[in-house]
Amino acid sequence: MPKVSAEHLAARRQQILDAALICFDRSGFHRSSMQDIFDQSGLSAGAVYRYFASKDDIIEAIAEQRHTREAELIAEAVAVSDPRQALHRLADLFFGWLADPDEQRRRRVGVQVWAEAVQHDRLRSVVQRGTDQRLLLTGFLQDAQRAGLLSPDADPEAITRVYLALFQGFILQLAWEPGIDIDPYLRAVHALIDATVVTGEIPLHD
Repeated sequence: MPKVSAEHLAARRQQILDAALICFDRSGFHRSSMQDIFDQSGLSAGAVYRYFASKDDIIEAIAEQRHTREAELIAEAVAVSDPRQALHRLADLFFGWLADPDEQRRRRVGVQVWAEAVQHDRLRSVVQRGTDQRLLLTGFLQDAQRAGLLSPDADPEAITRVYLALFQGFILQLAWEPGIDIDPYLRAVHALIDATVVTGEIPLHD
C-alpha cells in the first residue's frame, strides 16, 4: 500500500476544516451536524473521523490555526524597534487580514465560539490560549516604558487589553454588520496609537 504523504494529510485535514467553517457560518455551530460536514467536504464519515473525533475537535483546530497566525503577526510587528511604528504595523496587519472575506467567515464562527466558551470549559481554554498572546505585546510595551517611550504611569498590560478590545470589538461589529468600512476604523486606531506611545527606538538588550 503506497505511503500517504504529509502534504496529502495536511490538505485533507484543511479540506475538512474549510468545510466545517462553511457549515458553521451558514447554519451555526449547534445546528451543524457532523453529517453536514461530511456532505460539505465530500468525504466519508470514516475519512473525517480519522482526523477529528467531534465538532469540538474541529473548532479547536480552527482556533489554533488562527492563534498561530495571530502570534506570527504580533512577532512581525514587535520586530520593529520603534514601538509606535510597531503598533501601527500591528494594526495594519490585523485589519488587513480582517479584510479577507475568508477571514471574516472564520471570525464570524469565532464569535459563536466566544459565546459558547462562556459555559464550555474546553472552548474557554481554547479562547484563552489565543488571548494569552497578548503577553508578547505586553512585554514589548514594558520595554518601551523602560526606554521612556511610554508614560511611567501607564499600565502596559491594561493598554494591551485596550488594543485587543479594539480588534475584538470590531470583529463583533463586523459580524453584526458585514458592510462596515474597515478603513475609517483603522484610521481611528492609528490616531489612538499616536496619542498613546512616543516615537523612538527601544535599545537592544545585551
